[in-house]
Amino acid sequence: MNNQAKKTKGLSDRVSNIILVVLCVVIVFVVAYPLYYVLVASVSDPYDVYAGKTFLFPSGFNLDGYKAVFADNSIVLGYWNSIKYTVIGTIFSVVMIYLTAYPLSIKTLPGRKFISLFFIITMYFGGGLVPTYLTVKNTGLINNMWALFLPGGVAVGNMIIVRNFFENSIPKELIEAAEIDGASKWRTFLQIVVPLSKPVLAVMVVFSMVAYWNDWFTALIYLPDDQMAPLPLVLRNILIQSSASASQASTISGGYAELSKLTESIKFSSIIVAAAPMLVFYPFVQKYFKKGFMAGAVKG
Repeated sequence: MNNQAKKTKGLSDRVSNIILVVLCVVIVFVVAYPLYYVLVASVSDPYDVYAGKTFLFPSGFNLDGYKAVFADNSIVLGYWNSIKYTVIGTIFSVVMIYLTAYPLSIKTLPGRKFISLFFIITMYFGGGLVPTYLTVKNTGLINNMWALFLPGGVAVGNMIIVRNFFENSIPKELIEAAEIDGASKWRTFLQIVVPLSKPVLAVMVVFSMVAYWNDWFTALIYLPDDQMAPLPLVLRNILIQSSASASQASTISGGYAELSKLTESIKFSSIIVAAAPMLVFYPFVQKYFKKGFMAGAVKG
């Protein structure tokens, strides 16, 4: 009976593993294929794309979309602006999250529940776009890159993840021992808490970088100067200009058709140009991602 039970259990485990592997492959395909399709479509003939001839491999290979995107001189400036905003914004955001999360992780902090509730309320209620814009304008931040960082300086959802990490993963005995040895609150935070929180730190860096890199609407509202536009906003302007040119072009000699074709290539190329830096960066921090995110989850 025991041998039979072991064989049945072994067979059941193998079947379960096969099902899980197949399910994971299907999920990966569903998630990854749209991006792969955009990559293939960006180097394919738009007519072939719309005719359904493009599935796994490029059809009618061409790089007209990329040539049109990089032909605009504002692309280089947009890349530089995005890198600058992403680096400064990520550092600012992570510092603010840590400075907020660590005190709230200390259960003896006076008014801890009230302060936590205050932050949570901001996740559900806001003043709206117009009051926020007037506040930013009255503080003199229009056409200032700090308008991208200060209004949303603390990402409350991320702060809660980091706070839970501090509560559940940082040994309280270690902090108490440091304070008994004469370490100040700042020294304990900088030399013990921060080094022990590298996994969740990597997660916060990724979250913040992706958010700032992809943000174009905030720049559209607060940075009217084209010289300060980040890459996503530059790509948006290029796409709008190409679409407008296509709609105004004469249909004589296929002018409209050619411009429309170029516009479709630019759409796919712009997505790849904007997403490429984050796709290159992510594998370097991926090993920390799962560990940090799960460590910051609520534990019962």
